[in-house]
Amino acid sequence: MTWAQLLDEWPLVEADLHEFYGVDVGAPGLLDERSWRWLRVRIFGLLSADSRIQRLFNTPPEPKKPRRN
Repeated sequence: MTWAQLLDEWPLVEADLHEFYGVDVGAPGLLDERSWRWLRVRIFGLLSADSRIQRLFNTPPEPKKPRRN
């Protein structure tokens, strides 16, 4: 996964930031007042939580089919 892929899914990131951290990135000036590191840490946190963005990029592997003898 790249930052470009992650940012292509911004609506999911935005919804997760609000749900998990109470951060409304649409609030005027919020992102102007915060550092890139602040945002990056929270986005990485979303990737380790049971979030929309984590489920998108970390889909579980398909179950193995039973072997036939």
